[in-house]
Amino acid sequence: KGFIGSNFIHFISKKKEQKIINIDKETYAADDYNLKELKSINLINKKFDINDFKKVTSVFKKYKPNYIYNFAAESHVDRSIKSSSSFVKTNIQGTHNLLRISLDYLRSGNNFKFIHISTDEVFGSLNNKMKSTSEKNPYRPNSPYAASKAAADHLVRSFYKTYNLPAIITYSSNNYGPRQNKEKLIPMIINNVIKNKEIPIYGDGKNIRDWIYVDDNCRAIELVARKGKVGNTYNIGGNNEISNLNLAIKICDILDNLLNKKIKSRQLIKFVEDRKGHDFRYSLDIGKIKKELKWTPRYNLDHGLKKACDWYLRKNNVY
Repeated sequence: KGFIGSNFIHFISKKKEQKIINIDKETYAADDYNLKELKSINLINKKFDINDFKKVTSVFKKYKPNYIYNFAAESHVDRSIKSSSSFVKTNIQGTHNLLRISLDYLRSGNNFKFIHISTDEVFGSLNNKMKSTSEKNPYRPNSPYAASKAAADHLVRSFYKTYNLPAIITYSSNNYGPRQNKEKLIPMIINNVIKNKEIPIYGDGKNIRDWIYVDDNCRAIELVARKGKVGNTYNIGGNNEISNLNLAIKICDILDNLLNKKIKSRQLIKFVEDRKGHDFRYSLDIGKIKKELKWTPRYNLDHGLKKACDWYLRKNNVY
């Protein structure tokens, strides 16, 4: 019931022949609202930790999945800086537990693919002169969150190399869209404009991110699962690089237009002390997935942000 996972369930549920088993510990980032309208579809929710070996194994034995998607992650960088323990437990130990169970499942004669959802942050920071990151770039994680995801990726790769576990890793750039937790940058900006609160922006606001609308990411992940090569890795980026400050300004302008606000919301932007170890720029080269799987993002930033703003305004009963 987290952000990308719930959106993927919405996406995959449109393929009505699919039975979906959702294992979710339902921490603070989960929201019942994200799946409540899907009660009538072929969706089964299991509330427990992916570290629970017996319960996860029982799900595998009962439902015999063809695809195993690992969306489970502690993902907020600021939280990882304050306390890294839960990131190690979920992102590393949880992934290891899923891999062990998947290996037992493989040895029992089952055919499946293990799709591990990673992040561009494992590759570390770029400057403005550096080329976008390809799948061949070395790992250089700079936050406890990124390091925990990098460790998980290495475990997935090792299980493929050592045990021939049929695994694929996807690296996605910054996702945005419906159902994202309010602590994340874009929902935070939207909510603060709605409430007429200050919008905190780290440092000078020049840090750059590549943003992908979550539906584009879900479509790419499902395509990788069906047609991607086992043992491979795929970048999934939006080709929407923008600084945090310019992103905030763009969202403010979109909301002012949607809400017919006369006083510009830009004036709510306030610069605050920079995040520790704040990576300057992320950018993914999506040449491989475009060439091999014929995938390209459908949403540009203006279109995607308008859809996202509209969704949050409706959720908050603003109109």
